[in-house]
Amino acid sequence: MRKEFTRYVTMNILGMLGLSCYILADTYFIAGWLGENGLASLNLAIPIYSLISGTGLMLGMGGGAKYTILKSCHETEQGSRTFTNTIYMGMIFSMLFITMGIFCSEQIAVLLGADENTLAMSSIYLKILLICSPFFLLNQILICFVRNDGDPKRTMTAMLSGSFMNIILDYVFIFILHGGMKGAVIATCFSPVISMGVILPYFIRKQNQFHFVKMFPEFRQIGHILTMGGASFITEITGGIIMIVFNLLIYRIAGNTGIASYGIVANISLVVTAIHTGIAQGVQPLISRETGKENSVNAFTFLKYALILSGILSIIIYLLLFVMASPISSAFNRDNHTELQKLAVQGIRLYFSGCGLAGMNIIISGYLASCEKPIQSNIISILRGMILMIPLSFLLSNAGLSGIWLTYPLTEFLTGIVSILFLCRQKRTP
Repeated sequence: MRKEFTRYVTMNILGMLGLSCYILADTYFIAGWLGENGLASLNLAIPIYSLISGTGLMLGMGGGAKYTILKSCHETEQGSRTFTNTIYMGMIFSMLFITMGIFCSEQIAVLLGADENTLAMSSIYLKILLICSPFFLLNQILICFVRNDGDPKRTMTAMLSGSFMNIILDYVFIFILHGGMKGAVIATCFSPVISMGVILPYFIRKQNQFHFVKMFPEFRQIGHILTMGGASFITEITGGIIMIVFNLLIYRIAGNTGIASYGIVANISLVVTAIHTGIAQGVQPLISRETGKENSVNAFTFLKYALILSGILSIIIYLLLFVMASPISSAFNRDNHTELQKLAVQGIRLYFSGCGLAGMNIIISGYLASCEKPIQSNIISILRGMILMIPLSFLLSNAGLSGIWLTYPLTEFLTGIVSILFLCRQKRTP
């Protein structure tokens, strides 16, 4: 079991780190080319990326978990129908996002807090990102299904290939072709295409045990898929909502400099969260398989492995971030802005004190969803998102930026109490 856990989780952590670098690479190159306003503009657009990514994860994780449970029960035809229903939903969401990109990108940028210094850059980034959303959604769905089909190595290679190409294209489009914000988002939109190109041979060689079937959408199963993947969506979308709220509160306190400092913190958070999400997604096929076999003991053992690994990595991550806060901030501070540097260093050291608790909550939420306990899973995700985070951020903002930075660890602590209670109840009544 340890060997299997290590194989799935290690590969998925590396792959998720690759996915998280989509926006991180944009941030680094935009900060170097466009400075503080470019960094603030990108930070305003990230919530929409979270919306697209969260939708893809909801479909992929929900459909993939359902597929694994059906496959472990030898219901392969139903597994293919699950894949087909997931693709149908991906098409519907894609049309919605494309419509938003064509007609509403500027209005969305204004709603997200863009001002005269950031509106043009934010709106062009959003327009192209939304129009290219089908690539992101389909990539997430295929990655989740192929991983649940027993090939985590291929999904890791796909995610890392897309990320590596994004870094190269960012440099080419921004610094060589002088594409600015438009170049950055075009590079990012190419990345999932590269990733899907790596996955394509899996289907050409007919290694897949699932396939697209001719059928009408089955709304009951679609509802089940959306419910099982709801925790992943809620985690991503509430992260985007929190960014909007934080941006508005921070702008009131420290203007665009404060938003730029939060942009640094938020982008590091994408990477840290990707590690915990990588553990949760990596162990999901194993837990879903054991759930389908009605082997709750093995499912819980895989959960323990995930929590131990998350705890160890969280300690290492926080120590590194605390010690390296200043050089990390400097890497995104092209103009050596003293106030920006000060705010970012403070933010990194306070905000990420809650990364260990966040990892625990993400993994327990994923475990409950994999065990077909979506209600408890979604409650955890909603608590650590809107229910606790938003009221606490308004309350603690009275203490200035330090209060806003501390909102994250306090929210994860309070959510952790509920997560442990749900976990104890689940263990008693498998």
